[in-house]
This record gives sequence, structure tokens and C-alpha cells, in this order.
Amino acid sequence: MAKYVYFFGNGQAEGRGDMKNLLGGKGANLAEMTSIGLPVPAGFTITTEVCTEFYKNDRNYPAGLKAEVAEHLGRIEAMMGKKFGDAANPLLVSVRSGARASMPGMMDTVLNLGLNDRTVEGIIAQSGDPRFAFDAYRRFIQMYSDVVMGMHKEELDHIMEQMKERKGVHLDTELDADDLKQLVTLFKHKVRESLGQPFPDDPQEQLWGAIGAVFGSWMNPRAITYRRLNNIPAEWGTAVNVQSMVFGNMGSDCATGVAFTRDPSTGENYFYGEYLVNAQGEDVVAGIRTPQPINKAKHKPGDLPAMEDVLPDCYQQLVKIREILEKHYKDMQDIEFTIEKHKLYMLQTRNGKRTAKAAVKIAVDMVHEGLISKEQAVMRVAPEQLDQLLHPSLDPKAPKQVIAKGLPASPGAASGQVVFSADEAEEAAKIGLKVILVRVETSPEDIHGMHAAQGILTARGGMTSHAAVVARGMGKCCVAGCGDIKVDYKAQQFTAKGGLVVKKGDVITLDGSSGEVMMGQVPTVQPELTGDFGQLMGWVDGIRRLKVRTNADTPHDSQVARDFGAEGIGLCRTEHMFFEGERIMAVREMILAADLEGRQKALAKILPMQKGDFLGIFRVMKGLPVTIRLLDPPLHEFLPHADAELEALAKEMNVPAATLKAKVESLHEFNPMLGHRGCRLAITFPEIYDMQVRAIMEAACELIRNEGFEIVPEIMIPLVGEVKELAVLRQNAIRVADAVIAEYGVKVKYLIGTMIELPRAALTADEIAKEAEFFSFGTNDLTQTTYGLSRDDAGKFLPYYVEKDLYPNDPFVALDQVGVGMLVKMGCEKGRATRPDLKLGICGEHGGEASSVKFCHRIGLDYVSCSPFRVPIARLAAAQAVLEEGKK
Repeated sequence: MAKYVYFFGNGQAEGRGDMKNLLGGKGANLAEMTSIGLPVPAGFTITTEVCTEFYKNDRNYPAGLKAEVAEHLGRIEAMMGKKFGDAANPLLVSVRSGARASMPGMMDTVLNLGLNDRTVEGIIAQSGDPRFAFDAYRRFIQMYSDVVMGMHKEELDHIMEQMKERKGVHLDTELDADDLKQLVTLFKHKVRESLGQPFPDDPQEQLWGAIGAVFGSWMNPRAITYRRLNNIPAEWGTAVNVQSMVFGNMGSDCATGVAFTRDPSTGENYFYGEYLVNAQGEDVVAGIRTPQPINKAKHKPGDLPAMEDVLPDCYQQLVKIREILEKHYKDMQDIEFTIEKHKLYMLQTRNGKRTAKAAVKIAVDMVHEGLISKEQAVMRVAPEQLDQLLHPSLDPKAPKQVIAKGLPASPGAASGQVVFSADEAEEAAKIGLKVILVRVETSPEDIHGMHAAQGILTARGGMTSHAAVVARGMGKCCVAGCGDIKVDYKAQQFTAKGGLVVKKGDVITLDGSSGEVMMGQVPTVQPELTGDFGQLMGWVDGIRRLKVRTNADTPHDSQVARDFGAEGIGLCRTEHMFFEGERIMAVREMILAADLEGRQKALAKILPMQKGDFLGIFRVMKGLPVTIRLLDPPLHEFLPHADAELEALAKEMNVPAATLKAKVESLHEFNPMLGHRGCRLAITFPEIYDMQVRAIMEAACELIRNEGFEIVPEIMIPLVGEVKELAVLRQNAIRVADAVIAEYGVKVKYLIGTMIELPRAALTADEIAKEAEFFSFGTNDLTQTTYGLSRDDAGKFLPYYVEKDLYPNDPFVALDQVGVGMLVKMGCEKGRATRPDLKLGICGEHGGEASSVKFCHRIGLDYVSCSPFRVPIARLAAAQAVLEEGKK
């Protein structure tokens, strides 16, 4: 018979840390901590298989589960010496979710379960403290009515706020036992009034209601959004952890806290965390009370007392546990703990979410500390995370008007228009607006808006609040717990220091590294990558085999990419150079010319400009390969379309407006992406490519002759679908290139190849390879033509496809390995069958996306090429591909 429930407690555990797929991350780590002798309250885990069965069987549990849960509940009772539902000596439990991947705050938790009007008297008898008992009871009703019964939590929060106002107090802790007892009665009335049903009195009914709610929360909107953003499959499911309660809210010798074994923002090796005296776990992360630091390492005058001073014995025990956990897990841990009557209990450990900066520092430090190997360090940093490191920070020299200061919860700099709801942030992002999401505090329901915003600002919450943890995981800049601001949702504004009012739509800037909030947009500076980053990337380059080039069209972009470690240019798009300043006029003159002579006259004006571009790029990329794609877009893209613009251009070019209009109309195409572009244009107008080849070769010959360069220009002919197209254009290119070489009297090796971006080109790659010395897979267009999707229009429905699991992800972001990828693989194999030394690369945006880079490694490409800022991401992914290969 299947085993659905695993026990842990008193140093014994049926599960292990490596059983995350079955027990979820939380359950596996609770079992592991129990086994290594840490103080963990007894409990049991209901496996992820039950979640799968639950959804497969129309939300019904598998046979035998109830009996197994009852048996394990009995084991907890025996171990704790208490009985679930017993009026005299009651056992209370917590019910928590725990998926195999960490999903902070995404699913539901219920504490103090088992309380009713009879058991609360037993808790009073056990503790001798009526205030504590009724505080636990009112919390239970608040959580259960929200999580299990679906009542809006604000309804009960409002009753509590009214009670505090009547009593003239600010904090929950200032309410006495009678107040809390009265709240319990008021809460129950409100539940019956709002939901038309009583609050459940039977502890067994409460338990199964909570278990069902946790499994149900796996499919709640915020969990679905989080999974989509973090590529977590729905079929993984969640486990449920039922654990005996320990109480941090029994008085001043009790506390609860959250800590990281190292700083999750900077990676610094110091014990970083927050706690609250006389509180339960939810209080620390909910931001209702301002948490206190656990140690004095960074204590400043005016800070609240540290746990190191208030509960020194428990603090020293926690420091020892920190060392045990880091040695055991060999990674930075995010821990939750509770202190009940001076006794410390561990409630959770998991690998901590961290910023990119912290990930790199922790990985490198742990190698130096002898905890992990260089290879493990390379696997520790997620390639996508590096994006955070490669983006600008605030210019220290720029003037700034600081209007408030909060906690530096997630580093980076961001500017945008203020919005006050997650929905507004998402809508604004859809139309290209940059926004800052401002909230009193964020909750898991805000995740879609946090993802859409440039940065997040909250008035409440600490460094371990929901906003801080989620922002760090997303790589978003965040300033949390900014007490200097008062947020007014109704008026759609917030008031900062000195009474300054900031309204919706006003632009502000956040500095997530200092916690400062500034009025207006503050300029930024480019990042400098040295130290730990350089060391990690040195290890990366020693492991990877795949080369990484860049897509760059200017000397500036080429230099940025080279600084980031690019090993050449895989795609230089010559059309981008055509749009600049005076040259666009020469291009338009060429398009409007009535005959060959007119076109050649205009092209003669463009030639020196193009040659200048190539000289600049070749100089920056000295000694490295450069692939230059000849003109690709259709000619109409270089002409204006609006009447007013056409009239102005006609005047400037001294031609009748009607002539210009007629030319634009003659170039009109119903589907230009599949029209007269790329090599088709050069078959009709060979003089365009002749000019470009001459510009490339003159620049190369000049640098070889005058500056002693070694250059092998790679001339790429786009959009070939039939080998005969390439044969004709290759002969034209050789004729021009050889003529230039003869004129300069130097020796130059050059390659002529093509872009494989049409399915037919991949299918006939063996034929095409007879005329090509290299293939570069243009996976942007190959994805469009394979799927029959327009990248410019698909944005309207692709997100829906991904949301509904019709596509695993956006095929323009991550390469479709099953369809488009198979065409790339076939193109490689067929091409190399004809020409074994065929050079193979990829130059679509997929070249900077980690899973696509790893695919390119597996099918044997020579290089990937991506935008400059994604070069380090591709380097890291290429090294990880080698290490993952070794694990198989």
C-alpha cells in the first residue's frame, strides 16, 4: 500500500533532505534537521503525491489517507504528552504548505489549529496565561476564516482596529485578555454573518479543512503566477506539513524570528535576521510590528534591542545552529525559529533566496572557505540572475532630492511613475510605461504587479518581509519599511518627509542599495565587474567549450560586449547603420533612383560611411572574428509613410510628392516579413550587396596593410531558402572581394556563409553547405517561420498560451527545443555531413537565454551570439552545460 505520510520528531525522521520531490522542500528539511539533532517540534508531512491525486480525482483524497493521518497524529500526541481536541490537555498544530521549489508566501498557512471554546480553557490551564490563550485563539480564527473559509481578512482586521481605537492603544500586544476574549466572540459573529455558516468547533473538521486549503492553494492565482514566472511545473504539487505548535507569543521570554546565515543582499558573511518578542511567525514577515535585529553586528544608535542582548542564551544556541546548517547544507540558509519560554525550536530551513551580487560572493567565499568546489560554485549562480549585476546603479555625482529613506531590501536602481496597485502596474507595463509600485505592504496577491514594475516601495515590512524576499528573487530594486511615507490609496498619493505630496503618475527613483527614495528621475552609471565576479567568470571560462560572441552594430556596443567577455561578433546588422543622420538620405536616394546608374551613384555616397563603421568595429574586435550580415529588411522600411512626412521628404529631396508616394505604394507588401527582403533583394538589386562587400573588404585590407591587423571577415547572406540564391550571391561577393584584395595588394582570408532562418534552409542544409563556409542560425525568424507566428503581433495572445500551458514558455524568449531546435539540429548534422569543418553558431536572442545556450552546447554548435549585456549569462550557461553533462 502506498505510504502518504512521513513522521519526524525527537531525533527520528522517516524522510530525508534529498526527498524534496516527495516531501516538498519544507518537509524534507524538517526531516533532515530532526535527523541531525536540531530541536524541531514533532510533526508529519503529507506527500506531494496526495496533491497530484487530489487534483486527478476531482479534489478527493486517496483511500487510506485519513487513517494514516490519524495514526501519525497519535504519534505526535504520544511524543508531546498532549491530546488533539482534549479539553484538559490539548495539542495544537500548525498546517503549512511546502512545495519542492521554494515559493515564499505563495501558499497558505494556519497556526494554532485545534482551538475552540473548550480547548482554550485547557491552554489557559497549561500556560496559566489567559491573555496568551485568547491571543492564540483570535489569531486562529483570523487565519482560518481567511485561508480555509475564504472570508476577506480585512473584515476581521477592521473589528480589531476598532477595538484598539476604543481602547486608545496602537499595538495588538497592548490589548488585555478580556479584550481578546471579546474579539473571539465578535470574530465568530462576523464569520457567521458574512459566510452564513458558523466557525467550525470540531478540531478534526478544522484539521481537514486546513489540509484541503493548503492543497487548494496550489492552484490559487498568486501561486499560479509565481510558478509561471519561475518555471515551476504545476504537476509538481505541494506537500502539507502538520506540526505541533510552539509559541513565541507566551510572554517576554518568548520570541519568533527569521534569519539568513549570510546577508542575502550583499552575500557578506554575517548572521543576518530579525525577531520579535512575544509574537508569532506571521508577525515578523507581515510588517505589522517593526522587527528587531538578531545581533549587534550592524547596530546603530536608536535601533531596537538585539536578540543577542535580550535573549543571549538562545542567541548563542542559534549561532551554533547557523554553523551546523551551513556545514551540513553547504549553502546559505533561510531559517525560521521560535523561542518558547527560553527554549529554541527550528521551524524551517531552506536555501535562501539571494540577489545576484550575494549569489556570486557567497559562491566564491564558500570555495575559499573549503565548503564547496569551483565547479559547485559555478552551478550555484543562476545565469538569469547575472542580469541584475550587469545593469546600472545611480550616478553618485548626479544631484538628487531625497524625500524618504527606508530599508535597502533589494539592490539596484529604478525610476518610474508612481502607481498604487498591482493591477495598475501590470496595465502600465503592457503599454510600455515604467512604473514604481507603492504599497503600504505587499502581499502575495501583488506578485503580478511586482513583476511588471521597475521597483517596489513599501511603507511597512522589514528586510525579510514579503516585498523584500520576492523582490530579491526577481532581481527587482526594492525599498521596504519606509516609515517616512504615509500612503493614501483613496487619494492615490503618498506623503513624504516635510509634507511633500507625491501623486499617482509622478516620477520617483529608488536606490535599493541605500534605501533612499528620490523625487524625479536620477541618472545611472554602468556597472563595473571586478573581484568576486571576475574570479567566478574565470572559473566559468576554464570549464566551458562553447564560444560566446555578441550581436553588436556599433563600436560602442562592441566594446561593451568585449568588456563582458565576448569572443567576437556573431551578428553585425548593417541596416542599423543605414538609419543614421545624413546616410538615410543617401539610402532614400538609392531607393528612389529610376535606374542602375542612379542607384550606383547613391550607393557611392553610402560606401565610405559603411567602410567607416566597419573600421571602428574591426578595431574594437582586433584579433576576434566578426560576422557581418548584409542588408536584410525590405526597402520600404527606409521610407516614411505618413503624408506629412512624405511631403517634407519630397521637399528635402527636391522630387514631387506624388513620385515619392507612388514609390512607397509600389514597395508596399501585405506580408513584408515574407516578402522582398534579404538575399531576394540582392538577387534583384545586386549592386546593394556589391557596395557592402566592398566596404567590408576595404576596411579589412586597410587595417591589415596599415595597422598590421589579422582579420578574417565573415560575410553573411541572409534569408537563403534555395541553394541557387546563395550560389549566385556568393560568386558576386567573391568577385568584389577579390577585386578589392587585388587593389590593396594584401592577403586576406575571408569566409562567406549564410543565415539559416527558414525551415527549408534547415531541411536542405546539406545542399546549402556546398556554397557556405559557415551557418548562423537566426532563431528569431526561424521561430516565426516554423510556428507561423509574427513576433510583432503574437504578444497579444502568447501570454495567454503560456498561462494556459499550451506552450511551456514564450518561444521567442526560450528556444523551442522540440520543434525549432530539431530544425537547428538537423541543419547542423546535414551541413557537417557535406562540409565537416563548417562553422556553426546561433545569433537570435536565444543566444543569451540559459536553457537555449545549454541546448546549443548539446547539439555541438561552435558558438552562441547574444546582446552585449547577456554575454556573461551565456558564458555561465555554457559552463553549466558542461557540468550538467558530467552528472549524467
